[in-house]
Amino acid sequence: MSNDHSGRIRMMQGNEACAEGALVAGCRFFAGYPITPSTEVAEHLSVKFPKIGGRFIQMEDEIAAMGAIIGASLTGMKSLTATSGPGFSLKQENIGYACMAEVPCVIINVMRGGPSTGMPTLPAQMDVQQARWGTHGDHGIIVLSASSAQESYEQTIRAFNLAEKYMTPVILLLDEIVGHTTEKVIIPDESKIEIVNRRKPAEKPKDYLPYRETEDCIPTLAPFGTGYRYNVTGLCHNETGFPTNDNKIIGKLVHRLVKKIVMHADDIIEVKKTMLDDAEIGIFAYGSVSRSARSAVLKCREMGIKAGLLEPKVLWPFPKKEVLAMARKVKAIIVPELNMGQMAREVELASRCAVPVHKLGRVDGNPIDPREIVDMIKGVV
Repeated sequence: MSNDHSGRIRMMQGNEACAEGALVAGCRFFAGYPITPSTEVAEHLSVKFPKIGGRFIQMEDEIAAMGAIIGASLTGMKSLTATSGPGFSLKQENIGYACMAEVPCVIINVMRGGPSTGMPTLPAQMDVQQARWGTHGDHGIIVLSASSAQESYEQTIRAFNLAEKYMTPVILLLDEIVGHTTEKVIIPDESKIEIVNRRKPAEKPKDYLPYRETEDCIPTLAPFGTGYRYNVTGLCHNETGFPTNDNKIIGKLVHRLVKKIVMHADDIIEVKKTMLDDAEIGIFAYGSVSRSARSAVLKCREMGIKAGLLEPKVLWPFPKKEVLAMARKVKAIIVPELNMGQMAREVELASRCAVPVHKLGRVDGNPIDPREIVDMIKGVV
């Protein structure tokens, strides 16, 4: 990307900010299929990529789009797709393939209401559990969240960095409000932005094993066309990449796929805390709802109620330690979200019954008003 916007303040939609973040991260391949409310990501990149040698392709459907970014990534390109709920459902099988084959790529899901085609133009947060468990089988996954256009920009860059570092698909969840809100984004000088690229094999092609067992559980996959020959499959495989029925090898493989995320959770997990140090009531909120929650914290403080906010920037792996630490300090936790309590259940588990957890969900397409959160807090203090 050219440096004409470096260090400047711009007004951008969250979706446009995702596209700009992808460009800075080094993404040069996008495959997707138009779907509200994510289409602006594709539209923006369709204009930008031809100018910088990138490749943009509209596929015949969401299944093919996910397959295309896996293929592009195997050649060494940083690749991206963007979608919403129904398309995200269609991508799940190939997301599982990327998990098993350990192919880095980024999937942006700008969430809308469901099930089925649901509410194309209205916000929801109904895909947070699907992001974790939508593809079948035990697997590790990294899922980020953004609450503003600024975070959409920053989290897209981080999504690519994590994908390349841990050799895994990474999902970034926005919701319709974040994706379509136009607001100020500060674009830093590109020289100050950390960019991570996947590591390259140190051994010669004749000695190369793509899925060699390593201390950090992360494989080194050479880009196709660089002289390193290996097999890629969605089947359980050995260190060469070829399928195996050896029970011991299969067990080690599945455990490693989970372990490579779990063992690096402290590096991956990120939370933002607002007035939590002396809080007596804790709020757990993410995405656009965290904006309402921040406002609710301020309103409560004005009324003499000590409320505080824990805002996860990474939903999976789930910030268990951070939630438990909050639970041990406060008298109750409120979980407002645009679903029927999908993450509230995780908060309850992480809290280990230390405090009551109160759900505040909406599924009618309307945002959660700060006053709704304040009213619930007033009812539990």
